[in-house]
Amino acid sequence: MSDLFAGVRDDIADALDALLPTHSDIAQPMVDAMRHAVLGGGKRMRPLMACAACEAFSGSFKAALPAACGLEFIHAYSLIHDDLPAMDDDELRHGQAATHVAFGEANAILAGDSLHSLAFQSLAEAPGLSQAAKLRCITLLSTAAGWPGMAGGQCLDIAAEGENLSLARLEALHSAKTGALIEASLMIGAYCAEVEPDDPRLALLRTFGQRIGLAFQIVDDILDVTESSQTLGKPAGSDDALNKNTFPKLMGLEGAQQRADALLTQALALLEEADLATELLTNLAERSVKRRH
Repeated sequence: MSDLFAGVRDDIADALDALLPTHSDIAQPMVDAMRHAVLGGGKRMRPLMACAACEAFSGSFKAALPAACGLEFIHAYSLIHDDLPAMDDDELRHGQAATHVAFGEANAILAGDSLHSLAFQSLAEAPGLSQAAKLRCITLLSTAAGWPGMAGGQCLDIAAEGENLSLARLEALHSAKTGALIEASLMIGAYCAEVEPDDPRLALLRTFGQRIGLAFQIVDDILDVTESSQTLGKPAGSDDALNKNTFPKLMGLEGAQQRADALLTQALALLEEADLATELLTNLAERSVKRRH
C-alpha cells in the first residue's frame, strides 16, 4: 500500500472520529453503539473510492472527506441492521461483537437509524462544497441507500432465501445491495471535485463502479466459502447456513473467480478510456478483487 493510500485512510479515520458524537445526556448507550459500529474496523473501501475519484478529477481528496464519512456511516448502519436476528443473525463483525450483541437490539437499531441521519448531515454541512455539489451528492446517496438500491437489494436477498435465482437475477440483486453504494461512492467523489453532470467521463466512471461493485460481491461470496471466521472478522459460511443464493453456488468457485477477474479487467479498461487510471483508483479496483478478507 502506498504512503498516499495510507495517508488518505488515516485522514478518513480522523474525520469519522470527529464527526461521530461522543456524549449524549439522553442517549449515551446509542452513541457508544454508533462509535462501536463505525470505529471498530472495516476496509473503508467506499470512502477511499470517493476520495480517489475526487483526486482523479483533479480535486483535493480532503474536499471529499465529509461525503466519504457519510458513505461509511451508511455502510455501517447497513451492517448493524444486516447482523440483527431478524436479518442475517450474525454475532461477529470486524472481529468483534456485532452491535446488537454488544449493546442490545434496541440500541443497535437506534444506532443504525442515527448513522443514517448523520450521513446526510455530514453531506449537508460539508465545508467547501458548492450547494449544487451537495445536492447532487445527497441525491446519489439517498437513491443508492434506499428502496432502489441497498435496502431494496437486501429485501430481495431475504425474499430469495431457499429459491434458485438465475445469474441475471443474482447480479441484479447484488447490483442493488452492494453495487449501488460503491457506484455512488465514485460518483460522489467526482462531484466533490465540482465536476459538472454532463462531463462524459462520468458515464465511464459509473460503469467502472458497476463492474467493481459486482466483482466485490462475487469475491465476498467466494471468501465466505474459502476463508475462516478469524480471517474474515465475521462468521464464515453464513451464506450457506441461510441457504442464500451466491455466485460460487451458481457458478462454482472457479467460475466465480473467473467472472470477478473478467469484471476487473473490464473496469480497468474503462479507467484507461476515461483517462482516470490514477494510482489510487487502480489500486482500489485491484484490491477489491484480489483481497483475502
